[in-house]
Amino acid sequence: MSELSSAFVRLHARLTPVPFVPEVRLHQADEPIGLWELTEGEFSTDRPPPFWAFAWAGGQALARYVTDHPELVAGRRVLDLASGSGLVAIAAARAGAASVRAVEVDELAVAAVALNAEANGVRVDAELGDILDSDAGDAEVVLAGDVFYSDAMARRVLRFLLRATRAGAPALVGDPGRAFLPRDRFDELAAYDVPVPEALESVRVKRTTVWRLRAGLPGASG
Repeated sequence: MSELSSAFVRLHARLTPVPFVPEVRLHQADEPIGLWELTEGEFSTDRPPPFWAFAWAGGQALARYVTDHPELVAGRRVLDLASGSGLVAIAAARAGAASVRAVEVDELAVAAVALNAEANGVRVDAELGDILDSDAGDAEVVLAGDVFYSDAMARRVLRFLLRATRAGAPALVGDPGRAFLPRDRFDELAAYDVPVPEALESVRVKRTTVWRLRAGLPGASG
């Protein structure tokens, strides 16, 4: 985590409670569109959008579920895929996970995860890299919030999660009805009405579902 990245996160985001998971505080942008334009303007060729600066609906729902069902992660090694702000990773750490690995492709996100974990008094191992063509390592649970936002991303994530599930690690995702979620591969665990930034989602509340991936073929019961 570079000092420059940490300074950028502190400058452009304020530490505030997450609306649907107030037990957790995150560095969040007050004005989403301005920060989005700033990062795209400076880093349009090599920097992802600032997903780390917002508490997305899928992440909020999944973090709420983990918080309310700590037995899912307690004492287990957890991987938070495409961690963004680290919200889900922090929820897992607070719920008693043995270890939490949060992976991101954006250096600013890695800095945000580290800062947010520190602010919440938990340990999260923030890692920079794209692991979607690899596997989940020694993870015993895999979590992913709001990752089915594009066709290309959805295909890669699904293949990764299937590998993890077939290796014995349950894979849970939080999703607010994104178009590219293959619902026939998942079982619904819970659904929530999650507050979201209207500037990003065009609504104030999104119905958001926590799903568990099945390892079998579409429509199979196992």
